[in-house]
Amino acid sequence: MYTPEHNTKVSGSALLPFAVFIVIYLGAGLIQQARGVQMAFYQFPSVTAMFFAVITAFAMTREPFNKSIHIFSRGASKEDVITMLLIYVLAGAFSAVAGAMGGRDATVNLGLSVIAPQYLTAGMFIISAFMGTATGTSMGTIGAIVPIAVGLADKGGLSMPLMVGACIGGAMFGDNLSMISDTTIAATKSQGCEMKDKFRLNFYIALPAAVLTMLILLFIGRPEHAVNIASLAFDPLKVLPYLAVLLMALLGMNVFLVLTCGIFLSGIIGMLTGSIDLFIFAQNIWKGFTSMDEVFFLTLFCAGMSELVMHNGGLAWLVQKLQTMMKGARSAQLGIAALVSLTDCATANNTVAIVISGNVAKEVSRAYRVDPRKTASLLDIFSCIVQGFLPYGAQMLSATALVNAYYGTGEVTSLDFIPYVWYCWLLLLFGLLSIFFPFADGVIRKKPWNWE
Repeated sequence: MYTPEHNTKVSGSALLPFAVFIVIYLGAGLIQQARGVQMAFYQFPSVTAMFFAVITAFAMTREPFNKSIHIFSRGASKEDVITMLLIYVLAGAFSAVAGAMGGRDATVNLGLSVIAPQYLTAGMFIISAFMGTATGTSMGTIGAIVPIAVGLADKGGLSMPLMVGACIGGAMFGDNLSMISDTTIAATKSQGCEMKDKFRLNFYIALPAAVLTMLILLFIGRPEHAVNIASLAFDPLKVLPYLAVLLMALLGMNVFLVLTCGIFLSGIIGMLTGSIDLFIFAQNIWKGFTSMDEVFFLTLFCAGMSELVMHNGGLAWLVQKLQTMMKGARSAQLGIAALVSLTDCATANNTVAIVISGNVAKEVSRAYRVDPRKTASLLDIFSCIVQGFLPYGAQMLSATALVNAYYGTGEVTSLDFIPYVWYCWLLLLFGLLSIFFPFADGVIRKKPWNWE
């Protein structure tokens, strides 16, 4: 049975701050949804909701205020939290600079230039998957790819929901596996494992789902008539930073060095090709830093609040309750998958779901000897699955808005795409299979986790 490390308190009421966050954030979204507001679940800032939750945590802590500040600061200043925050801002800077110098457009045009028209639907899945993996952002991928995909579907007599579903699935593949995705960063840092190790395990779980998705799309995603794709200009040099970052990360280089090299490589290529100058380079580094402000402050507040909740006995209570439903490592893994999935349903943000679930998942993993690399993979996989399905998630809402903008109507809803996000459905299948039949665990059995 789990025993808390920090103190002997065990209290379910200590979890109230998390409930405050979820009620405020989810409640505000439901109210805005009822009013017909676009992107309803993103109107009330998540950081503001977390701020109210932090205030609640302070109010519930029966300690002198200065000691409560010390406890909060201890949680917010942990090495893994600071590391996570630094990676966030570097990843944001790389994405901004690479996009500003034309890398994102070059990647899309390269993909469209090499894929035969009869394989467009499968091709859009592949392009979205590659771009999502290279850039670390499913939202950026959807924003860049979906307008092109809708136009091609319209011209080729293809099913528009099928084409958009392929794009969303590919984007979630990239979000799940990318070395610079904030979900990967949050999952690995919360569990204390290396990104490359999580990538290998995660890849073997995701690969069968991706291959089956491509095969299905190859057979049923052919256009009714030929689609003429205009000759698309692209500079292969501008794709290089994405490939370099991916390769360096897979080789196991320190993530700070990888992202810093990616930033400067993007800047140098941009200045050599005349796409940007030194001032635009500097401005986009700052733009990238500030683009991560929401997840930055959310993680900071959540880490400090979690320490207060832990001090008050909330984490110990939750783990003990979960243990009554868990009989071994397999049920523990199911519990972790369910925890992050339900949290994502409540927050509509897979990164937030991982940050909130991370501490509990870590304690459950320790109690049942679930390898942290497997735990990190499960957190990332199941949060991305749910995020790909959520009709009120940012990915679905963004894709819906882009489709309606193309047709000039408001008739399409996010519910139209859910049956066609086949990659997420298949990833759900293989994610569950990996728990009951750990076919992917061979990559971590070779190097068992040191629990000392």
